[in-house]
Amino acid sequence: MMNNKIKNDEVDSLFKAILTLENIEECYTFFEDACTVNELLSLAQRFEVARMLRQKKTYLEIAEKTGASTATISRVNRSLNYGNDGYDMVIERLREQDRKDPE
Repeated sequence: MMNNKIKNDEVDSLFKAILTLENIEECYTFFEDACTVNELLSLAQRFEVARMLRQKKTYLEIAEKTGASTATISRVNRSLNYGNDGYDMVIERLREQDRKDPE
């Protein structure tokens, strides 16, 4: 289910650009130009919150580790429970990748 509120040519173009990135270093290069430091850190924080929620961590544990507010944790939890399953899709792909390439 796609959110038609964000679907437009500019967002399509941005996502196509992101899909051209080939490694983490390229991601740093692009995102440091495209986002403020706070925007990027907020995205990373929300993703870590989602991972920890899926690991059944408590709000207190998550807040202590990530520095996220309970409002942010609640918002991410709502996305996990009622959203488009985007977090779960990516978390599962990372798990599969880790199983294939243990470091």
